[in-house]
Amino acid sequence: MAKRTIELLGAEVLRKPAKPVSELDDELRSLIDDMYETMRHAEGIGLAGPQIGESRRVVVIEALDEESEPLALVNPQVVESSKEVDRAEEGCLSLPGLTAVVERPARVTVEAVDPQGEPLRIEADDLLARVLQHEIDHLDGILILDKVSPLKRRMLLRKWKKRT
Repeated sequence: MAKRTIELLGAEVLRKPAKPVSELDDELRSLIDDMYETMRHAEGIGLAGPQIGESRRVVVIEALDEESEPLALVNPQVVESSKEVDRAEEGCLSLPGLTAVVERPARVTVEAVDPQGEPLRIEADDLLARVLQHEIDHLDGILILDKVSPLKRRMLLRKWKKRT
């Protein structure tokens, strides 16, 4: 396992849709191990491939609560979402120090495969639903900045420029 560098706002890889994973091999499992280590080191709860410069549809999620098992999802997609929405503050490892209140469906169903190729279907609400949607957004080149009003986006970008 190796800690990777997290790509920050401005990195081209964060704005492009990630490529589907076609081979579930040892190299992919090594990438997933690196993603876990990188996420843990950054004290995050989710990380997508593009955030470490890998344009691949892979996400890892961990530490939502004591009972949650770590999740590694390959080619995840939201297949159902509730009409009911929830608003909550989100941060992002690619935008350290910035947070925004983001509105998302309160419940989602996500389909993916695990690193061994076993199909997964996850019905999620609360924090898990939010993290799944946030990380899948990364796979589609979408950041939390794209989920807020133009005024809030300008304010966040000004704050970002002062930090960098």
